[in-house]
Amino acid sequence: MSLVRAIATVGGFTLVSRVTGFVRDILIAALLGAGPVADAFFVAFKLPNFFRRLTGEGALTVAFVPMFAGTLEADGRKAAVDFAAEVQAVLLAVLLAFLLAIEVAMPWAMLVLAPGFADEPERFGLAVELTRITFPYLPLISLVALWGGILNSLDRFWAMAAAPILLNLVLIAALVLAAGRTETPGHALAWGVALAGVGQALFLAEVCRREGVLPRLRRPRLTPEVRRLLKLMLPAALGAGVVQVNLLVDVVLASLLPAGSVSFLYYADRVVQLPLGVVGVAIGTALLPMLARQVRSGNETEAAGTQNRAIEMGLLLTLPAAAALLVIADPLTAVLFERGRFAAADGDATAAAMAAFAAGLPAFVLIKAFQPGFFARRDTATPVKVAVVGVLANLAFNLVLMPLFAHVGIALATTLAAWLNAGLLGWLLMRRGHFRPDARLRRRALRIAAAAATMAAALWVAVRGLEPWLTAGSAEGVAALAAVIAVGLAVYAVVGTVLGAARPSELKAALRRRG
Repeated sequence: MSLVRAIATVGGFTLVSRVTGFVRDILIAALLGAGPVADAFFVAFKLPNFFRRLTGEGALTVAFVPMFAGTLEADGRKAAVDFAAEVQAVLLAVLLAFLLAIEVAMPWAMLVLAPGFADEPERFGLAVELTRITFPYLPLISLVALWGGILNSLDRFWAMAAAPILLNLVLIAALVLAAGRTETPGHALAWGVALAGVGQALFLAEVCRREGVLPRLRRPRLTPEVRRLLKLMLPAALGAGVVQVNLLVDVVLASLLPAGSVSFLYYADRVVQLPLGVVGVAIGTALLPMLARQVRSGNETEAAGTQNRAIEMGLLLTLPAAAALLVIADPLTAVLFERGRFAAADGDATAAAMAAFAAGLPAFVLIKAFQPGFFARRDTATPVKVAVVGVLANLAFNLVLMPLFAHVGIALATTLAAWLNAGLLGWLLMRRGHFRPDARLRRRALRIAAAAATMAAALWVAVRGLEPWLTAGSAEGVAALAAVIAVGLAVYAVVGTVLGAARPSELKAALRRRG
């Protein structure tokens, strides 16, 4: 499968996931607003996802996929699946023990993870209760990450990309069917998270079974290959942990600000996650197994070309997305979220954070494109060192910006740290000779930037012209927002084609190409 085809597969399912996620977040905003219950649920939702990055999609994937792909290439499918079964046994044993410990220690853990809640006993108690409900999601979604890594190594990208859709559908159902029957809507959402974890695990298990690669349950043993994986995972876990600490720092600091700050950052981040998920996650997911196979076979020239095309694709899709979010943050927030308990003032606060996050969108995607260049060569240590620099920079930026701009300062600090991280990763790859921007990438990056700037100007004009109709909670607002987005897409497509930022014939050929 070609890189573009793989990115399109992952991105397509991720787009569906993000759209259903928007529906979910619109319902959450309407029912919970940006108050104490919303803050408590968002913390309860973030914590298992934070640890998932350490044990699942972060450390495990970047260490496991190259080893699994290498074993598959050298020794065949049976040996690779046996290796996956050994990893699965150890992973389950560790995660179940950790789950038990954290459930018992949750009140003390919450004092560390959301210290600002301690001043409000009701919000603190609710956060502890909801997090205890959501935390079983961790071992389930970590298994999903393992099985998804197996399928991705076999170029079966669709299943792992489709799994988050189940989460969103379950949470939507929980809000619609159970929000009025539980103590708070936050309780319905928390139980929905736990149930969604079961559904995602069953779904990935069935896909693996049909492909004949579902690992069997075994007694956990530290075999030589598992020890080797753990050695690779340790720096990767530290790296993933450092990146997640960046995000956790935002939650900790936001908990110290007035009520609603955690929610403003959550809603803003969810909108930015649409292009980041569709493009960044898709590129990282598709690029790692391809680079691993190319490096394993000694084809560094092909690997360098793959890296360049991944970055080109990332810029082609994220520069216009960043420009658009900067221009239309206010009407986008108003139309999407301002209804029910979500007031206009909440919308203004969310839009400001959204614009700050959007400025870092290209950097977030470049990080996803650069990191596989290290992981494919089984270097999981260098991204850790770079991530540590990013966390320290994030803390420094927060100390300066948060007193000036409150929650918006937190978003700006995250953006600045992301640009520093991306710049260092790219520089190190170039210094080692693993990446060099080729003539095509340099030429097209400038043309993509010009097309995105032209599109931003057209969006500004469209927003001014349709401003009377871009109102909260109305069908006219939805139609006007859709018209603004359509104008932006049309202008970018035409200008990009005229300037040569992308050639439709090349994209069509890449989407058809297999192998």
